Amino acid sequence: MKKLIFTICMGLGYSQTGFEIAKMVDEKPSPNDMSNKTKMVLTNSKGKSRSNAMMSKSMDGNKKQIIWFLEPKDDKGVAFLKIEHDDKDDEMRMWLPAFKKVRRISSKKKGDAFMGSDLSYEDLSSRDLEENEYKRLDDEIVDGRDCYVLEILPKKEAKSSYSKHVSWIEKSTLMGVKEESFDKRGELKKKKKYHFTDLKGYHVMQRVFVEDVQKQHSTEVTFTDIEVDSGIDEKLFQEKNLKRLPRK
Repeated sequence: MKKLIFTICMGLGYSQTGFEIAKMVDEKPSPNDMSNKTKMVLTNSKGKSRSNAMMSKSMDGNKKQIIWFLEPKDDKGVAFLKIEHDDKDDEMRMWLPAFKKVRRISSKKKGDAFMGSDLSYEDLSSRDLEENEYKRLDDEIVDGRDCYVLEILPKKEAKSSYSKHVSWIEKSTLMGVKEESFDKRGELKKKKKYHFTDLKGYHVMQRVFVEDVQKQHSTEVTFTDIEVDSGIDEKLFQEKNLKRLPRK
């Protein structure tokens, strides 16, 4: 009997809360910096697709990121810069060479689509641990992977365009497997699926598939030529470098 009580108590002691799981995910090891080539394919409700090719460089767990568009010709030279802050609104800027203008994206525009895709500017940003509430739901098996399931509720200070997310997180890697995001009316807006690969001891994203179920539109993003910890200079993440298209 004593052994049974001890076993039950130990089980309760190791049962993490939603916040504790989110904190483990937030604190998992990540590269100091990362660069990759990116292909983004957008498909509309009629099955017609168009694609973009980009180059991306980031550091500090993707809190600093710069993306240059390489293809198609009409979008070549367009560039995006993101710098996330802990104590103030994130900085987001888009260089539009056709207009010779840098567009600043305010926090009120976080819900807008990124280059016509199903990813919003908010989707491209990290979630502040303290700006959300977390509820642990029943664990589930997804594609043979044992997953934590979290309900994530953005607080007012998050200035989110979503009312909630439900996220499936693989226990062994603490990486997201899939996620469902709901609009302000509480209706399902987006389904997201993530695929990762192992690289130099890190789990890094290799593919993202996002479906806007309301618009019947999807976006597939694949990452190739991934490099980590290559020593990217922090000075790269400045507005002036948006106009400097890198070599392929």
